[in-house]
Amino acid sequence: MIAWLNGRVLRQLRNGAFVVDVQGVGYEVQVASSEPLPFEELVELFIFTVVREDAIQLFGFRTVEEREFFELLIVTPGVGPSTALGALRTMSVGELARAIESGDAKKVATIPGIGPKTASRIVLELKGKVLVDGALEPGAPVTHVNAAVDDALRALGYTSHEVRGALNDVELPADESEALRTALQLLSRS
Repeated sequence: MIAWLNGRVLRQLRNGAFVVDVQGVGYEVQVASSEPLPFEELVELFIFTVVREDAIQLFGFRTVEEREFFELLIVTPGVGPSTALGALRTMSVGELARAIESGDAKKVATIPGIGPKTASRIVLELKGKVLVDGALEPGAPVTHVNAAVDDALRALGYTSHEVRGALNDVELPADESEALRTALQLLSRS
C-alpha cells in the first residue's frame, strides 16, 4: 500500500488529478486541496490508496490530519472516496470539523454531492470523533503508536479511528513485532 509520496508535480490531467514524478515513476494522484499544487516543485503528499477490481486510486493530502479526516468520512454510510475528497476540497478540516461538532448539517449539505440526509448522517456518525482546531475533542482517545506499527495496521485494513479507539492510552512494547502483536490482540477485542 502506498502511504506517502515525495516528488515533483509534472502536470494536471483533465480529470483534475496531478501526475507526481517520484524518481522517474509518475503517480496519478487525486489531491484534496482547493489550491493547485506547484508545478516542477518538490511536494510531499500523504496517500490513501483505494484498490478496486478495475483500478488502483491514490488520494493525496498535504497533512496527516487531512488524510485521517478523509478516512473518518469514508467510513460513514453513503460517503465514498470521491464525496469525501470533494468535502475536503470545499472546506478546510477545521471548518468541516466545527460544522460536524456543532451539529450544523445545513453547512455540511453545502458540499457538492452531499444532500441533507447524508449531511445529517455525517453529523450523527462523526460528532464527538473529529479534530477541532488541531486538538483532540474531549473523550477522543489518545494513543502512542509507532509509525511502522500504524502503517502495518492500516495495511491490514484498520482505520486511524479504530486504532486510536483500541489503543487508547496503551503503551506498546518497543519491539515493533511485539507492538504489532499486542495491537492486533487489542484490536480483536474491540
